[in-house]
Amino acid sequence: MSPNPSAPGGRDLIGYGRDGAAIEWPGRARVAVCLVVNYEEGSEFSYPVDGRNEIPQEFDYPPLPVRDLGNETIFEYGSRAGIWRLQRILDGLDLPITVQGCAQALELNPEVGAWIRERGHDVCCHGYRWENVSTLDRDTERERLHMAIESIEATCGERPRGWYSRQPASVNTRELLVEEGGFLYDSDSFADDVPYYVQVQDTDHLVIPYSFTLNDGLFLPGQSWSGPESFLDYGRRAFDLLWEEGETRPRMLSIGLHARLMGQPARAHALRELLQYMLGHDDVWFTRRLDIARWWWDKYPPDTASPRP
Repeated sequence: MSPNPSAPGGRDLIGYGRDGAAIEWPGRARVAVCLVVNYEEGSEFSYPVDGRNEIPQEFDYPPLPVRDLGNETIFEYGSRAGIWRLQRILDGLDLPITVQGCAQALELNPEVGAWIRERGHDVCCHGYRWENVSTLDRDTERERLHMAIESIEATCGERPRGWYSRQPASVNTRELLVEEGGFLYDSDSFADDVPYYVQVQDTDHLVIPYSFTLNDGLFLPGQSWSGPESFLDYGRRAFDLLWEEGETRPRMLSIGLHARLMGQPARAHALRELLQYMLGHDDVWFTRRLDIARWWWDKYPPDTASPRP
């Protein structure tokens, strides 16, 4: 095929083209399912620290000019109860996960780090705090990046090999990751159903796309899911189509979870039902993002032919 031209700003609007990437997953799986638990509780914006509140989670009202104790307790629910409900479901089904964790949140609840270590889950760094890195200058962002790496290594027993920004990432983020040298991937993209490489300062860098379409953030006020049945229906339809397509072109499905949101009982019940449904299918690879990254670097290194027809 002809070279892939870049749109203004270096954007790639072509990707793997009409036929998709000619790849295979371990065991010839049709779909790689990656469960992502975003752990942010305690690292969000708060009035005592930042002079502003985090955006409302379960209530539909404008941010208040005073400390929002109610909204703070919703985050506390995630760290006190929600994360352990998710833990019981995920451990009960013996499923590996990626934890997109904010370093400060893990510092404030060491038992979560202990669980991650015990189960061998992948920690994808979600920043030192749950903050918008796009608002930081380059030096400050670099400093927070190194703070986060050191912190997560201390709380979880291993440094993070992946990165995901609170959106949007800054124009410096990817360069800083490559400069640091220890990251195998980032997930600051929603551009595809499978991984791909980008060039960052003449260095090949792997991107494992994430998704907001099957993400419990859609339970937030004003979003599209009215209840657990909406999530369950959406998840089944997404999985079914990707599983069908995966017969000839394997796909990846990311499911984004938050302890304070999906950790609520009715939603957690729907999550368990969806996972049991997926487990009832053959040719499905439940995996960590780190395992996807390692597989891709080994199977489809950037110095070989692109995985296109």
